[in-house]
Amino acid sequence: MNIKDQHILYDDADIAKAARCLKAMSHPLRLKILCLLGNKSISVQEIVEQVGTSQSNISQHLSILKEKNILGCKKEANRVYYFIDDERMLKLIEMMREVFCSAAH
Repeated sequence: MNIKDQHILYDDADIAKAARCLKAMSHPLRLKILCLLGNKSISVQEIVEQVGTSQSNISQHLSILKEKNILGCKKEANRVYYFIDDERMLKLIEMMREVFCSAAH
């Protein structure tokens, strides 16, 4: 298969979404939040405690990730829980953990 044939395999909408997601993930704090979440659902307070910055700062970054459809959230009583809402993002985070967070580094 030549390069010209490969081009038609990519959906422009998927490429655009990937670019938006990667741009949103490119901030170190947002990437840290995503790595922390993995395939779990975690409350804002737990994220604040584990990431180590202010709740307002965390909330701002969570809002950006939610706006880009990377995160979903659910409210239980007086707590808001965030989770990665896209199976492809979960795979990407897992690969990044393997590459950048392995014990070999």
